[in-house]
Amino acid sequence: MTAEGRTRVRDVRRRLAREGPAWTRGPERDFETVALPEHDGDRLRDLLIAEQVQTVVEIGLAYGSSALAVGEALLAVAAPHPRHIVIDPFQQQVFNNVGWDLLRSAGLDSLAELVAEPSSLALARLVTDGLVADAAFIDGSHRFHEVFVDLYFLRKIVKPGGLILLDDDHHPSVRAAVRYYERNLGFTELPEAFHTGSIEHLGGDAAAEAVRRCRAVRLPDPPFEPAFQDFTPF
Repeated sequence: MTAEGRTRVRDVRRRLAREGPAWTRGPERDFETVALPEHDGDRLRDLLIAEQVQTVVEIGLAYGSSALAVGEALLAVAAPHPRHIVIDPFQQQVFNNVGWDLLRSAGLDSLAELVAEPSSLALARLVTDGLVADAAFIDGSHRFHEVFVDLYFLRKIVKPGGLILLDDDHHPSVRAAVRYYERNLGFTELPEAFHTGSIEHLGGDAAAEAVRRCRAVRLPDPPFEPAFQDFTPF
């Protein structure tokens, strides 16, 4: 896509950050709470461009802020066959298709596909299909077991040495799931990745430690399977 196409995406991103979406679910300020802040989206975009990504899997569309940043990155890389697989079973029934409509308005539906299934089912099928992605972005369910399962499958989908990026790392459930993979399966945190990103307090407790909202980890290259006796508590 031309530079004009990238400008179109940036304009939609800026308008979304400035004005919010055309529709929001309750409660008040749901968009501000759920959506990836624009400056974190800029960092996400830049990380993906630096990785020269061609295929990205995203879990959770909601209002489309992160998906627009991913799409902007794919256009900037200008690979011959870019692919953006967005998994969100709630996009229509909970979010009134507002995120997907924004992607369409930005012209990104030519490279993005929306999979309206739970990520545990959709990712398993992508593994069976033999998909290889350069990177993934997780912002779906924040329940520990579901984040854990997302990471389980993405470890099989994202190429060795590829990136997995996560929103809302300040939730203890998300941090605990990632910590297992860091301590047992060779995921390496990239603390500099979001060094200028948003700050949140752990668990939403104003008295708790302040941490970065987003997290980036790199998969080991080559991948490995540890012996079951090598389990490290997390």
